[in-house]
Amino acid sequence: MLVLVLGLAIFLGTHLFTTQRRLRATVLESMGEGPFKLAYSVLSLLGLVLIVVGYGQAREAGSVEVWTPPSTLRHLALLLNLPIFVLIAAAYLPGRIKEVTKHPMLLAVKLWALAHLLANGDLASILLFGSFLAWAVLARISLKKREAVEGRPERSGPARNDALAVAIGLVLYAVTITWLHPLLIGVPVV
Repeated sequence: MLVLVLGLAIFLGTHLFTTQRRLRATVLESMGEGPFKLAYSVLSLLGLVLIVVGYGQAREAGSVEVWTPPSTLRHLALLLNLPIFVLIAAAYLPGRIKEVTKHPMLLAVKLWALAHLLANGDLASILLFGSFLAWAVLARISLKKREAVEGRPERSGPARNDALAVAIGLVLYAVTITWLHPLLIGVPVV
């Protein structure tokens, strides 16, 4: 469990650091853009690897069950995951979805974390998904404050981007629940 916690601290700490704009600007100025991006990427990747390894170790060791989710929540989690993939695609395809949701990637992370908190009652899952949910909420609050001061640039794009986001999202959802989740996570979804 220690590896998981360390990974979460490094990965989410690195990402929370970017919400501290003055501190980030000071470090960026002192390091330079290239070294800053390299250090950020290395720390993020290290944190991600530690999260994956730590979560795997916790599952293998038989993580402590905090609560047992009813099967209805697992069905709800499956449903909540559907818009996640559309939102991820919309983050890279500016259109009405991105304009309305403002930050579709953060919304996707919040839905992903919430869905997995509903479906998993073990301590490792609560730490993992609860941490990501907390980070996404804090990141959104930070962005909202920053946009109130700096203004928000226009992000609207052509309507076809929304259609593409929905199509790509649905394909990714189908591939993930039928093939990728069982392959990568070792847990069949359906």
